Amino acid sequence: MKLITRSPRRMIMTAAVAGAAVLLPAIALASSGSAASSGQSSAKADAATPACHRVNLRAWLAIPAGITSSTHYYDLEISNISGHACTLYGFPGVSATRANGRELGSPAMRMVSPAAQLVTLEPAGTAHDVLSIDDAGNVPSSICHPATAAGLRVFAPGDYQSLGFPFSFPACARRGPIYMSVTPMVAGAGIPGDLG
Repeated sequence: MKLITRSPRRMIMTAAVAGAAVLLPAIALASSGSAASSGQSSAKADAATPACHRVNLRAWLAIPAGITSSTHYYDLEISNISGHACTLYGFPGVSATRANGRELGSPAMRMVSPAAQLVTLEPAGTAHDVLSIDDAGNVPSSICHPATAAGLRVFAPGDYQSLGFPFSFPACARRGPIYMSVTPMVAGAGIPGDLG
């Protein structure tokens, strides 16, 4: 299918943990975040940098990263709102939620590419991954039990406490069908039209 993308010059609609929508220029977002650099001194610094936890983070979406006839792609962003650096490594956990915050259906599966990398988030830094959401309408209703998600629950890699924000989309209420997937976190904010 042909991939339809939006211009990187468009504004990014974001949803913060508190639920407030904020408009941020894509070019400003692209400059935040940093990856761990190679070398012995960097490795020592990264070893001393703690892992990121929910209390230090905000999750939000860049809308959209791309669209095909049956799949929407989003840059799922995690930003460091603390005053100190922290690290992320691997995949976030992502689930659809009901209006009451309870999980809806099965969580997103992990895509094996690209390879996971250690990301160091400086204060105000951002990392992202690509979240794809297939059209739940393509799943037989007897298997899917169609529902409308009210939000997303996001677990930063290695964390056991979730971030959440409102986001409405067609979902499957029944566990089993997999219609969402995520890639590992990479440094920097995602830009609409860039799928990694």
